[in-house]
Amino acid sequence: MAAEEEEEERGGKGPLEAETRPLKKQQEEEGAVAGAASEGGARRGPGGKGGRLSRWRTAAFFVSLFLCLAAVFAFSFVIPCPVRPVSQRAWSRAFAGAAAYQSLQVQDVDQDRVQDVLFAFRASGGTHNSTNRSCSGEGFPPPCAFVAAVSGTDGSTLWEEPVAEDLQFMDCSFQYGDSPGCLVVGKPASLAAIDLKTGNTVWRVTTNLGMNSTVLSPLLIVPDVNGDGVSDLLVFAAVGGEIQSGFYSGMSGEAIGSGGSLRLPGRRGHLMQVTKTGAHYVLFYTANALYGYSLKQLYAVAAGSEGQGGASLKEDPQWQTAIDEATHYVPLLSSGEIRYLMKVPGRSGTDILLVRSATLELLDGQRLGSMWTSDVMPPIQSKPVLGSFTPDEVDIVIESSVTLYRKKVLIVEGSSGSIQWELDLLLGAGTPAPGTLPTADHRSLFLFWGDYQPGHNGTGSEGPPQNLYLFHPSFPNVLLWMNNSTEAIVAFQVVLFERSRHACYVLLTGPQTDSGPGLVVLSKRKLKEDMAGSHVIWLNQLAQDSEQNIRDRFLRMRYRSPW
Repeated sequence: MAAEEEEEERGGKGPLEAETRPLKKQQEEEGAVAGAASEGGARRGPGGKGGRLSRWRTAAFFVSLFLCLAAVFAFSFVIPCPVRPVSQRAWSRAFAGAAAYQSLQVQDVDQDRVQDVLFAFRASGGTHNSTNRSCSGEGFPPPCAFVAAVSGTDGSTLWEEPVAEDLQFMDCSFQYGDSPGCLVVGKPASLAAIDLKTGNTVWRVTTNLGMNSTVLSPLLIVPDVNGDGVSDLLVFAAVGGEIQSGFYSGMSGEAIGSGGSLRLPGRRGHLMQVTKTGAHYVLFYTANALYGYSLKQLYAVAAGSEGQGGASLKEDPQWQTAIDEATHYVPLLSSGEIRYLMKVPGRSGTDILLVRSATLELLDGQRLGSMWTSDVMPPIQSKPVLGSFTPDEVDIVIESSVTLYRKKVLIVEGSSGSIQWELDLLLGAGTPAPGTLPTADHRSLFLFWGDYQPGHNGTGSEGPPQNLYLFHPSFPNVLLWMNNSTEAIVAFQVVLFERSRHACYVLLTGPQTDSGPGLVVLSKRKLKEDMAGSHVIWLNQLAQDSEQNIRDRFLRMRYRSPW
């Protein structure tokens, strides 16, 4: 009590009063804070630093908002969005008074992100009225060889160009500088580069490989050896029992050096392989042997003292060891008649498939050693194609002749050579090679021509109708009968016209150049359209699902682009 009384005498407030009057204490504290704020505000005034900062922040906000709205407006209305071309599901183009060459290639000619079709035909004049191109206008006696580019969207003609008196072959994967083009080999021996976008002839030269020479396919696009910044060309031609070689400038077509000569009696074909060290080699095959030459050796022989670019060409120690230095002979494990030589993508590089009449042999692309051999009976009738039966594997599709009118389709595992799937079909005259298309599950669709007649012995005097069948490894017991053709098929190709979509096949039908002119027809058909109306065939005669469910599952398939 004495303490409390003493506190009151000093004018203080005791704890009892503070507890009994808390509202009064809170009001006093709030009043003190408000007074301090008022005093500070009075000191800053309306034109103080805080006010200016607030106005700047407001202005920055509205400027940012205006810029964002302007950007949205520009992208939405001012800057036009790219127009995606509308592709027709199917189209057909007829070329009267023509004969077709067995050449069908696909490139994006008009740069609309849709693949276009390039093919060659022989005629006296162009078939596209707006161009009115003629043989005589280009200095060729009619009829002559034309190359035409046809739009993949609607089948309209993009351009037509007379290219040679007669055509040996063409390659539309050439790149001269930044421009894509087609290389055309004509008869008599001529070499020309065609601009892919316009069809205009960039250059045309007469080869110096001999008057009666026959240029051999394929042309080889080699590294720039003359220093003009454009890839150059290596051309081989058969002259009697010799093979003449010559390098040509990709920029101008001019010969580089005087050419060289190789003694390869019975040569059937060749290909170029690039090793892991960046060395280029050319492999030649005859009926019974394989030979290898480095590009550096070929350039030294063909260009001689006139060529100065050979110093950049390399040789690979492993290939130099595998190839006999004196004879250039490459020893092989299997024996028999060699029919084809082709590249096969491997896990660590590109390997080489040697196709004999009844044997496959895979060579390691780096050391030229045999990886496996596989016996295939009956004899192989055409060049194999590649696909994927197993996800992320590269497998081999071959067709073998059983009789004159019967064939066997085989899918061979690329990693081991074992047979994964096979089918017997009746064989018609002029049946095109199979086609494949990658699917999103990292396998492939397989398409092949023939006539499925189980139990038929394949005898008769005339070939069966040309039926197109589709197969996918996810349905190993199912075939889809897609379409048939009563016309002679010159060329067939399965194409993904747009990236990861628009899966189609292209047919070129009509008379070929070894017969008289007639009606040549180029047509495109969408796979989904034919799938919807297809007929389901059960290979083991035991239906495991309804036909409509099978068709629907094929229709839901997605594709992936090989390019």
